[in-house]
Amino acid sequence: MTERVSRGPNITILRMTPADLDEVLPIEDVSYSVPWKRTMFEAELQGNRFARFFVARDTDQNRLLGYVCFWMVFDELHLMNLSVHPDWRRMGIGEELARRALASARESGARLATLEVRASNEAAKRLYEKLGFKVTGLRLGYYRDPKEDAVIMTLTDG
Repeated sequence: MTERVSRGPNITILRMTPADLDEVLPIEDVSYSVPWKRTMFEAELQGNRFARFFVARDTDQNRLLGYVCFWMVFDELHLMNLSVHPDWRRMGIGEELARRALASARESGARLATLEVRASNEAAKRLYEKLGFKVTGLRLGYYRDPKEDAVIMTLTDG
């Protein structure tokens, strides 16, 4: 599926494979204070039947721009990671990845989507609100390094 992202490059959203990890890991490292390691991604990709992953690739340059990881458990999507390379943020790529994850989950019967986001991550909270998520709770001290609360956000169909 190819979409023209406003202000951004032409992208293709594809299922992530282990071959993508060499490009995923540097984005993960600059996006999170406690990034996932290769072994964690490999375990999710190969050993977790609930895990789903998509990547956004620049169709002109064939470079990986971002990725989304989520679990699809019965009728619920749980968003794990959504990251875009810093050079390509604020161009709609994260939104396209999130929309693709939500569409994929709906096709699989999801009626609920949940996520946790750092309380200080205003850009991410705005994106999720734009997609229809609502704040439904708080997990005190959820994140470490630095320690911070997580805002729980939920999206329901109906």
